[in-house]
Formats: sequence, structure tokens, C-alpha cells
Amino acid sequence: MIFLSLSAGKLISFGTDLNLQFPAEWNKAKEIKYSQGFNKPAPRDFVGFGPLTEPEALCIYDFTLMHNFRLIIAFHTQGQEIYWNFQNINPPSGYTIANKFAEVSGYAVAEVPYNSSFAGFKDWFIQDYNRPGFTIEAGLGENPLPLEQFDQIYIGNLGILILGAIL
Repeated sequence: MIFLSLSAGKLISFGTDLNLQFPAEWNKAKEIKYSQGFNKPAPRDFVGFGPLTEPEALCIYDFTLMHNFRLIIAFHTQGQEIYWNFQNINPPSGYTIANKFAEVSGYAVAEVPYNSSFAGFKDWFIQDYNRPGFTIEAGLGENPLPLEQFDQIYIGNLGILILGAIL
């Protein structure tokens, strides 16, 4: 069983970036984002006032706790990249699966930029479960991506969805 988290970077809840809400070095994410000027509710990059303070993030967290997922896939936009690890935690088969996802999608397996590598859903899942977790950065351009890219993004990610379901 897999769980898919759909997020678009600009998806916010009362000015909080929902993918900066998870207890995976949340304080480090806060330190980084505050130093960049994201210290209050905003359209992006505000970590909130604590981990899991937003109901949507808490629902994903609780749902994940109630299931025994083999892996998770979080879809974001933009960059056509696949992130597969969290800090120095490299779950068994994570890199191998990331490369299989890359083969079927044409996306690159990449290192998460340091300033974006804390408090995400994938980060928390890897940290707490030591199982494969992936952030798929779908599409190219500036958020929000144009709707005209939807078919291309869907087709490009269909192989990832199928492999994720059978691995």
C-alpha cells in the first residue's frame, strides 16, 4: 500500500506551507525560513507556529500512523527531480527505487537543496519509519504551473505511480 500526498508548493493553509509542517527537524526549517524572511503567514515557505499545527498536515500524519505503508510518494511542482533521502538517512532500496522512477519518468534523481531539506512529509516518513519516501518535483516553470502542462505531467508520472503501487 502506498500513500500519495499531492501538493503544489503554493498550497497553503492560513498562510502556512503544508510541506513544512512535519516533525523532521522542524526547528531547523524554522531557523532557515525565518532567516530568509518567511517569519509570518505568507503564500509560501512559512513553517507555521509549530509542527503539525495545521489540520491538513495533522490529517496526513495521523493517516500515515494508522497504516503500514511500504513507501510514500509526495508530488510537488517544479523541477522534474526525484528526492529520495533525508539528511544522512538512506532507507533500504530508496536509491534503487528512485532510479527506477527516474527511468520511467525521465526525471533526475537529485539531492534536496539544503535550505529545503527539513520538515517535509517525506522527511518525517523516512526519519520515523526508515522506509523509502520520495518527493517528485513534477513539471517545469514557475508556480502555479499552467494547466496546459497537466497531460504531460500526468503521462510523465504514470510510470512512477504504477511502480510505486507494485514495488
